[in-house]
Amino acid sequence: MTQVNMYEAKTELSKLVRLLETKQEDVIYLARGGVRVAQITRIPENEVSKRIGAAVGSISLPVRFDEAFDSLDGDVSALFDGEASE
Repeated sequence: MTQVNMYEAKTELSKLVRLLETKQEDVIYLARGGVRVAQITRIPENEVSKRIGAAVGSISLPVRFDEAFDSLDGDVSALFDGEASE
């Protein structure tokens, strides 16, 4: 916990923010005439939710699943090459 007066906070803002970023301080109090009037704190890190792969193990596909798409390879290639028949 650090307490600084307004003038010091204005001139040393980058230094104060660095103290918070490096976790050397959790809270910095700003004072006017020695009386605390505000505080600066770190923004808590958000927990990253695991979205990709969240359903692993809960879905099962047939063994021959890939075979259905293998038959479309030629058609898809033709679409990319501009050779699709209309």
